[in-house]
Amino acid sequence: MANEPVILQMRSITKEFPGVKALSDVSLSVKAGEIHAICGENGAGKSTLMKVLSGVYPHGTYSGEIVYQGEVQEFKDIRASEHAGIVIIHQELALIPELSIMENIFLGNEPAKRGVIDWKEARRRSIDLMARVGLTEDPDTPIKEIGVGKQQLVEIAKALNKSVKLLILDEPTAALNESDSQHLLDLILGLKGRGITSIIISHKLNEIEQVADSITIIRDGKSIETLDVKADGVDEDRIIKGMVGRTLESRFPDHTPHIGEVLFEVKDWTVQHPTVPDRLVCKGSNFFVRKGEIVGFAGLMGAGRTELARSIFGHSYGKFISGQTFMHGKEVKMHTVAQAIDAGLGYVTEDRKSLGLNLLDDIKTTTVSAGLKKITKGLVVDVNREYQVAEEYRKSLRTKTPSVDEGVAKLSGGNQQKVVLAKWMFTDPELLILDEPTRGIDVGAKYEIYGIIQRLANQGKGVIVISSELPELLGLSDRIYTIFEGAITGVLDKEEATQESLMKLMTQSRKRVA
Repeated sequence: MANEPVILQMRSITKEFPGVKALSDVSLSVKAGEIHAICGENGAGKSTLMKVLSGVYPHGTYSGEIVYQGEVQEFKDIRASEHAGIVIIHQELALIPELSIMENIFLGNEPAKRGVIDWKEARRRSIDLMARVGLTEDPDTPIKEIGVGKQQLVEIAKALNKSVKLLILDEPTAALNESDSQHLLDLILGLKGRGITSIIISHKLNEIEQVADSITIIRDGKSIETLDVKADGVDEDRIIKGMVGRTLESRFPDHTPHIGEVLFEVKDWTVQHPTVPDRLVCKGSNFFVRKGEIVGFAGLMGAGRTELARSIFGHSYGKFISGQTFMHGKEVKMHTVAQAIDAGLGYVTEDRKSLGLNLLDDIKTTTVSAGLKKITKGLVVDVNREYQVAEEYRKSLRTKTPSVDEGVAKLSGGNQQKVVLAKWMFTDPELLILDEPTRGIDVGAKYEIYGIIQRLANQGKGVIVISSELPELLGLSDRIYTIFEGAITGVLDKEEATQESLMKLMTQSRKRVA
């Protein structure tokens, strides 16, 4: 890559928001035809930099210079950058679920004859574009009927339709399982072979190491260094050192569990799919969690981990068929979320933006939202106590924000996750269910969240961790249950669990576990 021309230079980019300088004199140089990774902790400014490049933040709202294909660019909006061949795929996919794959590919860019959309031409071109990204579905399939991995491929097909020269991918594999992630990475490598340059933001450092030619590290809004992956012999530890400014001795804090008696138990839990009557999403599940215990749940995407957790938490998913839940040996009925909270459960959802947060609220409102009874006198919220509570959690969780009056929508993914954690910690649950608690979060913030989970366990609480990352479950959990096609297929103690033994149980039917 050494002799390749430079396709992009961002020079001394500075971007400020009220009360915070998101980018300070950041510079970036990308060679034509390479895969260039941008790494940094949550809130470091990675996504902000890409929004400057793609015109989401238009020229005039930042200082500095963008030089693309040898010319200074002043993009006034995202359409202007796309016209130049720069296409960004955001972490939150910009697809309309009710429209078809074909309609989404051409949305706002439809082929037309004399002002009328040419659907025959659109179908022909969509089949060609879909074939290029490995999609075999009917172009008329609604987006909501395909998984997140295939939705990512639709976004790339959209980009190819716009004659993309520089493709920006923000956390493209954050919500994908291993096979979908690998397929997407292979596709990005294939695009490189066709001369398309890619910039990829990701917290999955093993993937960065696998595909990137160069890595630029951003820390606290400043560009720290750019590494040549092969020439500099870059590995995950080297990337982490650049990101956090030090070497992490361990990915997980040291922890000695103090496990007590059974706290929570589920027996013969069976739940039907909400819209498909003959499909069971939970099949006679049995499990328990003891005081002070961190229990992992492993399973492939679609195995039924989230369905199990949500159905237990106030029957908030599916149609309940049968089963019992016990707290301290006594049966508890949790037909609503409010009843689940009153019973001592908290649930940090995997989809923090849709289900965990109201993006119109500020931090202090969000922090107390699940435990309003604790700060209410009569029907009036004690606003001083609300502020005090939110400020205490901001400090203890080290949430990066100018103020607890800040809107949660303005926070980075990792800091949003800390606010969701604070919301449920404030309810003082006896059992906290964490569904993908570190998805889209950098390695430094992960370490902090692992420490929070361990502190909760040390207080005698039970913790359930659902994660698609097996190393995370192995590093955190005292016991791990496996799920396959809605059924619990096994349970392994920390000492006997390996990635291989878990994967075996995650991919085969077995007798139900008592």
